[in-house]
Amino acid sequence: MIGKRVQELRLRKGYTLSELAERAGVAKSYLSTMERDIQSNPSIQFLEKIASVLGVSIESLINEHTLQSEAKRKEALDDDWSNLVVEAMHSGVSKEEFREFLEFTRWKQKKEKE
Repeated sequence: MIGKRVQELRLRKGYTLSELAERAGVAKSYLSTMERDIQSNPSIQFLEKIASVLGVSIESLINEHTLQSEAKRKEALDDDWSNLVVEAMHSGVSKEEFREFLEFTRWKQKKEKE
């Protein structure tokens, strides 16, 4: 079932099998066997790479219900916002640092209005 979810997400993103494999840094042949449910027990490292490129959590690849709830939540975010959040996470920005930045921005905007 993981393979079918990966394939569904890949197609939603408009990636070919080769594109996803290249972006994630995984073997195209392995990805293909995953999508066809020939290989059904991928490593956590493989799932991390695929989930990152597809912009979903590892849990959503494993649990179909999580994927559905993530899809609903993501409807509120466009791809640019989602990519920005992922980029911040990968660059080492913590949630607390991000919250502080938002608070500072709100404070700054308030001061500019005064």
